[in-house]
Amino acid sequence: MEANPEKNQDPKEPVPAVQPAPATAPSGAVDTQDTEPRRGLGRVVACQGPVVDVRFENSDDIPSLYDVIEAHTFDKKKIALQCAEHLSSKVVRTVSLNDTQNLQLNSPCYNTFKPIAIPIGDECFGRVMDATGRPLDKGGPIITKVTQPIRIMTKQLGYDLKQKKAAKAEVLVTGMKYIDLLYPLVKGSKTGIIGGAGCGKTVVILELINNIVKAYGGACVFAGIGERIREGNELYHELKDHDLLKNVMLSFGQMDQPPGARAEVVNTAITLAEYLQGKNKDILLFMDNIFRFIQGGQEISTLLGRVPAETGYQPTLASEVSSVQERIRSIPGGGSVTALQAVYVPADDMTDPAVVAIFSYLDGSIVLTRELVQKGMYPAIDPLRSSCTNLDPNVVGKRHYELSQKVIQHFNKYNGLKRIVAVIGVEELNKEDRLIFGRAQRLLNFMTQPFTVSEVFTGKKGAFVTIDENLDGCEAILSGVYDKTKVSDFYMIGRAPKV
Repeated sequence: MEANPEKNQDPKEPVPAVQPAPATAPSGAVDTQDTEPRRGLGRVVACQGPVVDVRFENSDDIPSLYDVIEAHTFDKKKIALQCAEHLSSKVVRTVSLNDTQNLQLNSPCYNTFKPIAIPIGDECFGRVMDATGRPLDKGGPIITKVTQPIRIMTKQLGYDLKQKKAAKAEVLVTGMKYIDLLYPLVKGSKTGIIGGAGCGKTVVILELINNIVKAYGGACVFAGIGERIREGNELYHELKDHDLLKNVMLSFGQMDQPPGARAEVVNTAITLAEYLQGKNKDILLFMDNIFRFIQGGQEISTLLGRVPAETGYQPTLASEVSSVQERIRSIPGGGSVTALQAVYVPADDMTDPAVVAIFSYLDGSIVLTRELVQKGMYPAIDPLRSSCTNLDPNVVGKRHYELSQKVIQHFNKYNGLKRIVAVIGVEELNKEDRLIFGRAQRLLNFMTQPFTVSEVFTGKKGAFVTIDENLDGCEAILSGVYDKTKVSDFYMIGRAPKV
């Protein structure tokens, strides 16, 4: 559906400059404290998928960038349009946050003069909302005292950034052996869980939610960004069954939604986290999958007709990633935000520009590989491709640090020996190399672990391993206590077996 923006108006039907507000306010776009908000009237002059052009006759009614325009389909469904560009003095180009099917040419739409705003408050715990704050869980409207624009700078929140004090690093125990040993989570850090399709990123994220929220009982915000609807449904019921919903706020912009909703749901989740920060709470922010945010921005950029960069991504890739990542931070006078971000790697290419853009903002990167998935090593973490800046003796302690370095050395040596072993066999190695090879195999198997969230698939009860149990097990393997124990005895267990 297209029309010439300048010639589309019916001369017999002049468009009034302002029209009274309809009885219902646009979802997630109007502050609940405004009883009679000003409304500017425009008309739809073109619609190409999720991109809609709107013409305003009165210059006072032209929306600012990111303002929401409310439109309705002929079957009375509400559509939120976010202003993205000004094409002329009267025509704006918008990106729809809802499906535009049945939106008619020349249908009236109303400028709300407000950006997207979502309800914020403790009433959001246990609820699921979309990018505009509309409930998705069939639990009725989310009624709170205030609403908050999702695009807001940190300085507008009232925190004094000059009073920054260096806080002592506090390690969060996840109960996952690989992560606690080699990639420790520190309160206020950002960790990326990186891997291709089917490598287990979502399972690791779900297990971290289950373990950390149970152990610490803190507040948690989950952002489902462009992922499968089935996964969101499973997460909701998993949290409900484990009585964790009361500690979690959820926002979803799933695969079936337009790119605008998939891109904006990140800001919705961060806004919820910032509200909890203001209440001096420590927050866990889970984002699955941050790559889909970039992909949504790429689709929008293409639909708006912008010239792509050499690699096909939007020219604003770096600024879009930084605008999100710089918002996720712990602020003096508020609580901390510990972010765990799943990062999809297209075609398993770690040099992809989107993945590289995210890398620079992470304190730790946990890389999952398809090769280990095929071998049945869960979690499929590649210890030599992953890294973490928190693995420091001042953070984790001297014993933990030295032990982790010995483990990495064994993994590195094993990686060099396994090709030789494939040709000549283990028996042909010298005694020292044979010991290192066997201990590295036991360590690799010991790092596998049954998860609570995957009990229905594996049939094994999930295991939570404390840091001390983890370190004791690794130390015993490295010292030769288990040299005569079968390698297979260490596969998919929790604590190390008794000798």
